[in-house]
Amino acid sequence: MPLDTVDAVVIGAGVVGLAVARALAQHGRQVVILEAASQFGTGISSRNSEVIHAGLYNSPHSLKTQLCIEGRGLLYAYCEARHIPHRRCGKLVVATRTQDLPRLEALAAAGAANGVDDLALLPAEAAMAREPALRVTGALWSPSSGIVDSHALMLSLLADAEAAGAVLALNSAVTGGGADGTGWWLEVSGTAQLRATTVVNAAGLFAAQVSAALGVPAPELRFAQGHYFALPGRAPFRHLVYPLPVEGGLGVHLTLDLAGQARFGPDVQWLPTRDPASLDYRVDTSRRPAFEAEVRQYWPGLPEGALQPAYSGIRPKLSGPGEPAADFRLDADRPGLIQLLGVESPGLTASLALADWVAARAG
Repeated sequence: MPLDTVDAVVIGAGVVGLAVARALAQHGRQVVILEAASQFGTGISSRNSEVIHAGLYNSPHSLKTQLCIEGRGLLYAYCEARHIPHRRCGKLVVATRTQDLPRLEALAAAGAANGVDDLALLPAEAAMAREPALRVTGALWSPSSGIVDSHALMLSLLADAEAAGAVLALNSAVTGGGADGTGWWLEVSGTAQLRATTVVNAAGLFAAQVSAALGVPAPELRFAQGHYFALPGRAPFRHLVYPLPVEGGLGVHLTLDLAGQARFGPDVQWLPTRDPASLDYRVDTSRRPAFEAEVRQYWPGLPEGALQPAYSGIRPKLSGPGEPAADFRLDADRPGLIQLLGVESPGLTASLALADWVAARAG
């Protein structure tokens, strides 16, 4: 096989991989981005809620919280500077029963402990004044939450990376490799080899598989599928609306796209497979009645049969059902190799902060 030598390889061209490649290239590194698919950003990055999170949900010392809060500021500033479509529309986390109000208060306290300093607990009347279609017993207002056009964001990150000299190679799966004392060699799609001083595994759903191909032990990822249903036409809401969190996710919430159309989801469906190549993204329409029931808890006026199947996404998790939620696992203990494992929500929000984290450790 031909052996080409490069300075740095980033495996995976989702939003995190592109942000990492941009940061490394702008630090003067020669970067090649390897993407197994025929386009960038076709996995987790194109199948999510496109929400910019404030940093409410995880413990204050977790990487998820620290990188989310840092990344939120970086992302808003980047979107404004690059004219990437986004909107700081704010979010209401709602309680629909009186007995749930203590959980709402606990979430507000947790967010404040994380450093989110603009939260406000609202009584039912104030929450419903903001969103008259809601029926709630109280809400937590998060004005720093927002939405972003994730595809436009990735286009901009890729353009920045390429302007700094990075090269994107599509249809280029890492099928083998390892360390040889002077760096890392990679077998790419079984037909070529690369040698690199620095390798960053940002392969998302395939991150554990890539780690195994490099001969490095890594935790097995669990996969949780989340379905989305859309509401045709313009929604009667101006803000994001979230229920209280559930195991494995944030509940069936209402998000808006930049045109004002509402999407509901994701739910949480744990998948038995551990093979990312076997994942099925088809929307299970039999889940629609359960979606409608969840949504009507806070929006009783949802018209019967209005929700239409939209898309589904799959989250790579380091914890399974019934287990405490796991943090991001960012491994940089092997010379020349940085692995980003279990990067799920709030990975989009944290992407630029994750990129800075990698660049600081990549030499």
